[in-house]
Amino acid sequence: MNNILKILNFTDNHKRLGISSKKSKEPLTNKLTAFSREELNQILTLYGRKVVSGEWKDYAIDTLKDQAVFSVYRKTNEIPQFTIIKIPKLRHSNGVYQIKGQDGRILKRGSELSNLLKILEKDTKRYKII
Repeated sequence: MNNILKILNFTDNHKRLGISSKKSKEPLTNKLTAFSREELNQILTLYGRKVVSGEWKDYAIDTLKDQAVFSVYRKTNEIPQFTIIKIPKLRHSNGVYQIKGQDGRILKRGSELSNLLKILEKDTKRYKII
């Protein structure tokens, strides 16, 4: 009952199983895309202002393999009102950042986050976002 077996002793190909052992010198890297501290500072500063004004209530951050997503919610049980997406792969074509609306349409794209966040700083009741 107390026999503990190490699976690594019975396999020849550690990479095939996705397990790194102490013997293998090649570490497995699971690279995720994430927001930097400066980017999060800009986003959370805007988020704080919107929470104080009563427009936003909750947020979620997702780090995926090819993109990072910051979702903003008006209520916690709804779909996101806005999503700020960072896709480093699009650096040379459309810009790294995108802002999508509640319906999934891209509201703005660009390579500078501060310029994109200006669209969310506006009073959405006064302005129509296209």
